[in-house]
Amino acid sequence: MCETNALNVERKNGAGYPSNTPPEILLQGKSTFKNYFKAKSDFVKTTIPETALEAPWKRLIDSPSMTWNPYGGMMARISESETPFPHRKGNKFMIQHLTLWQDGDDKNAGKHVDWIRRMYNCMAPYVSMFPRTAYVNYRDLDLGTNKNASTSFIEASGWGVRYFKDNFNKLVKVKTKVDPDNFFRHEQSIPPLPVEARCLNETQKKSVLF
Repeated sequence: MCETNALNVERKNGAGYPSNTPPEILLQGKSTFKNYFKAKSDFVKTTIPETALEAPWKRLIDSPSMTWNPYGGMMARISESETPFPHRKGNKFMIQHLTLWQDGDDKNAGKHVDWIRRMYNCMAPYVSMFPRTAYVNYRDLDLGTNKNASTSFIEASGWGVRYFKDNFNKLVKVKTKVDPDNFFRHEQSIPPLPVEARCLNETQKKSVLF
């Protein structure tokens, strides 16, 4: 009971409600305020020297925040290819770059987005490279987006490999099998294989059989 009450208090505070608000208010699924945010992410494989933190530290004065999540342990014991999430062995920690604002003013939004992009560029020498990997749950549209209903395999590789590494190709095969018409899609959804590529695969399979 204590754990449940503590969780309800945390959720009410996060949604902007006073702590004495009845927990039933959470069932309405509405917050008392609107938040806007922009997030980016990085994975770090080597130790970042203390001197290298001076530049990002100065930028944090202007706007929050960075969250560093340690990796290793059980995370590192699971193979990269065992699940779609590939960021396993060799990663010391993950960084979430995050900025928040509460008004819809374009000028204010531009200031926050510019800040986080500059912070992201500042950290480039100290994070993963080729590709500069990213965490899919901090979806970053700066990495590229699908164009309307058209989902290009080549374009999607730009962000898909960053999120899923070699697992991206496996996910494309699954998508092609279960949703070949790309009914379920969003700005950075997994694409099905192009029709011509599917025909080529079928032809190759038949040639192997004969």
